[in-house]
Amino acid sequence: MGGAKGITCITLSCASSAGTGTNACYMEELRHIDLVEGDEGRMCINTEWGAFGDDGSLEDIRSEFDREIDRGSINPGKQLFEKMASGMYMGELVRLILVKMAKEGLLFEGRITPELLTKGTIETKHHVCAIVSFRSANLISATLGGILSRLKENKGVARLRTTVGIDGSLYKMHPQYARRLHKTVRRLVPDSDVRFLLSESGSAKGAAMVTAVAYRLTEQARQIQQTMEEFRLSKEQLLEVKKRMRVEIERGLKKSSHQEATVKMLPTFVRRTPDGTENGDFLALDLGGTNFRVLLVKIRSGKKRSVEMHNKIYAIPIEVMQGTGEELFDHIVHCISDFLDYMGMKSARLPLGFTFSFPCHQTSLDAGILVTWTKGFKATDCEGENVVELLRDAIKRKEEFELDVVAIVNDTVGTMMTCAYEEPNCEVGLIAGTGSNACYMEETKNIEIVEGNEGRMCVNMEWGAFGDNGCLDDIRTTYDQSVDENSLNEGKQRFEKMCSGMYLGEIVRQILLDLTKRGFLFRGQISEALKTRGIFETKFLSQIESDRLALLQVRAILQQLGLDSTCDDSIIVKEVCGTVSRRAAQICGAGMAAVVDKIRENRSLEHLTSQWEWTARSTSCTLSKERTSWEGKGGHSFFSRIFHQTVKDLARNVTSTSCCRRTAAGREPLSSLQSAAGRESWTPSSSEETCSTWREDYLLLHLEGRLPAAPPASAGGKTICLHPKLHPPLISPLLEAVTPPLHTQPESHAA
Repeated sequence: MGGAKGITCITLSCASSAGTGTNACYMEELRHIDLVEGDEGRMCINTEWGAFGDDGSLEDIRSEFDREIDRGSINPGKQLFEKMASGMYMGELVRLILVKMAKEGLLFEGRITPELLTKGTIETKHHVCAIVSFRSANLISATLGGILSRLKENKGVARLRTTVGIDGSLYKMHPQYARRLHKTVRRLVPDSDVRFLLSESGSAKGAAMVTAVAYRLTEQARQIQQTMEEFRLSKEQLLEVKKRMRVEIERGLKKSSHQEATVKMLPTFVRRTPDGTENGDFLALDLGGTNFRVLLVKIRSGKKRSVEMHNKIYAIPIEVMQGTGEELFDHIVHCISDFLDYMGMKSARLPLGFTFSFPCHQTSLDAGILVTWTKGFKATDCEGENVVELLRDAIKRKEEFELDVVAIVNDTVGTMMTCAYEEPNCEVGLIAGTGSNACYMEETKNIEIVEGNEGRMCVNMEWGAFGDNGCLDDIRTTYDQSVDENSLNEGKQRFEKMCSGMYLGEIVRQILLDLTKRGFLFRGQISEALKTRGIFETKFLSQIESDRLALLQVRAILQQLGLDSTCDDSIIVKEVCGTVSRRAAQICGAGMAAVVDKIRENRSLEHLTSQWEWTARSTSCTLSKERTSWEGKGGHSFFSRIFHQTVKDLARNVTSTSCCRRTAAGREPLSSLQSAAGRESWTPSSSEETCSTWREDYLLLHLEGRLPAAPPASAGGKTICLHPKLHPPLISPLLEAVTPPLHTQPESHAA
């Protein structure tokens, strides 16, 4: 039901009965009905306006005849409006007027017959006394005008378009009654276009209609919930996901099964985390999605430790992402050149760390063979090649500057290292952004594809490919399969496609498309926008699912996407978004619970006590696809909240508490570094301001465990850092971490 020029037409939004009695109902916003729980959608309310005036509010317009009728009624003082306007009393009102006029000699030559003195002799159907009929029509029009004004206010429109369904003998049979009512309503509510529709046998047929609608909505709700149930995983299912992740972790670590394992557990050759003595100026690149960052990080050690960061963000066009490898790396080098010009540093030869957020088989800290592209990248001639050499070759082709490419780092490792600068015991990194992945410090003796048994090494899990062997098929839905089939890498990165920001919006679109085809959404009309892949970005999903977002705001977001929705549509869309996001957070949590259990068993700990610490912002920022964030009630992350609870529920012998630390919006990329540096003040450079629209959280899980049969003094502690997207990688701690060192660094840059 749509109106021209953006005006919405609501059919049967108000029904009026003008017959034996009089009453009206209309569709009111549920949030305005205090007697009913909930504030989503609308509900029809029965006004019972016949009692209007029982409080004395109509005394100034009641006549002596109205009062006499009331005194002679079976319910004196009640239903006063109905006694002035309904057909049940209009005949008696005419009789009383005629009696008075006859007594005063104004009618019938002053003669009064017994019939005239008999109550109920004159029926409304006798069509007498236009003035009484017109007053009734005017009274009904005035009260109906009040309802129409209310509807207009609820909808917040400049001009209301609606239909009024009417039943009743007065409206049907009295000459000029309908015409008078229509004319008066339009005069009283001039900013409304009202259509009047006669309802034949409305009150009787309406009961069947209500039953039919209720039956239809109940069946529709059942089918929608049946669809959503596919995404609602039980604790038993999540425990099974954790169990299967643990199996794949072991397969990835063992030499005999590593080649076939879906969770590759790739060694990174990072053996240590920062200790605070790092010093120097370093360039850093961050490639992992549709945006690319170039950064200059200045680290100063000593009593007044400080970290100063300058960065610029560059877009990577889709044609570059899916072109040739040479075009991609030439574009990267062009961005580096622009940044060095911006900083006035083209003559300086700085050590560079390359955050490359794709599956790589590393043979050393500065050598990484690309296993496969993910996240929509498909550049040719890159898979199976050393990406560090591809970068070095592109720098040589540019012939404008020289750089020492010291380290290639996965974004999870960069996350872990950055947070470890602030929290020295940080040993796990998690990415929950465009893609999804995790890393952690594994015992070297357990990494069978690496020589040596001493100490620990960070392993890049590459858990996005979890399920590529079919082990998650029992929880994958037809919508997941559709997203996979239409992706650039069908059959690969199945876990990532169920929980990462790049794909969640598309999962939601597939569900909405299906519900619309079945007639449950958007009046069954499939718009061109809904047919368009990628139209429903994950940022819209996270906005819509927010507990604080009213339905009108949800409708506004959908309208931006070319989806003309009703309030009922908005309720369904909001539920779909929340359900898809919840599953994503839960399966990420199940994966992390497997990691937590592995660490506990590696350290031979009987029990872990965990403390979750996470940043939250006091103000909101624009969400982007590259830096996906999940905002929920009270400014806390919806995704984080569900993720935390899932890890707490699934990790064995772990107890958990949580606390929140607020930071100003827009400073998250430096928040952990600032705290670690202990600076008294901080002023962002102009380039730092460019990232003020990003939103990033990081989480700290503090693990305190007791060795079996050991005294209390033997308790140890470890911290896991979980970060939805990485801070800039710190290069100097990586130089220390590599064994043996790969390059002889200039003295001024030695860690």
